Amino acid sequence: MDNVKDSEISKRTVFVTVGTTCFDALVRAVESKEVKDGLLRRGYTHLFIQMGRGTHTPTKSVGGDGSLSVDYFNFSSSIADHLRSASLVISHAGSIFETLQFAKPLIVVVNEDLMDNHQSELAEELADRKHLFCAHPQTLHQIIASMDMESLLPYHPGDATPVVEYINRFLGFPDA
Repeated sequence: MDNVKDSEISKRTVFVTVGTTCFDALVRAVESKEVKDGLLRRGYTHLFIQMGRGTHTPTKSVGGDGSLSVDYFNFSSSIADHLRSASLVISHAGSIFETLQFAKPLIVVVNEDLMDNHQSELAEELADRKHLFCAHPQTLHQIIASMDMESLLPYHPGDATPVVEYINRFLGFPDA
């Protein structure tokens, strides 16, 4: 193998996404010494943060000296490539299903600043079903330290066809 391939194999990226909102509490949490140290202990080498409309700007670093490489951006037309290449995803609750479709280990961090936070209920339910880990900004470092990747179960979305057909019949639409 050449050096490029060797370095790509050893690169383990954590992709953090906050979506289009401001979730500075998550960005600050992943920048904390406790979280970075926990990620390093687990063999992660790169932290790539999508910070949305946040006002807190992460500190970039190149890593390589036993520290985590950190980079960030605000928005992307699609985060699919970032999700696909990540070894671990840390996300706000709005990107749960987009991440699970790539079968990536996922930590959902609940944004406690949102009113009527139904997404936290979804995250907690999926965590109870062992499809992901659920945290709050202040507990993220503890989840990283204690997470057991082997305990996660694949998420298989259900077939929505019967529900769609029922709704169509109820609304009087002809069968397709």
